[in-house]
Amino acid sequence: MARTPKYYHHGRSPAAWAGSALVAVGFIIVAIAAMLGPAWTWVIVGTAVIVIGALAAAVMKAMGLGQP
Repeated sequence: MARTPKYYHHGRSPAAWAGSALVAVGFIIVAIAAMLGPAWTWVIVGTAVIVIGALAAAVMKAMGLGQP
């Protein structure tokens, strides 16, 4: 018997939650760093967190944990 993948409605998938959370944290880091000077090291760290969040969501979707 073939197993059908679980259907997630409107982005309520683990991939969407993980990606959204990491991207939100990254934007918060960048926003705080921009207000503090700007502190370029933290801007780069926040940008890296945003990129990692996007990649994590894409990898999790490829693993079947996202909405098709």
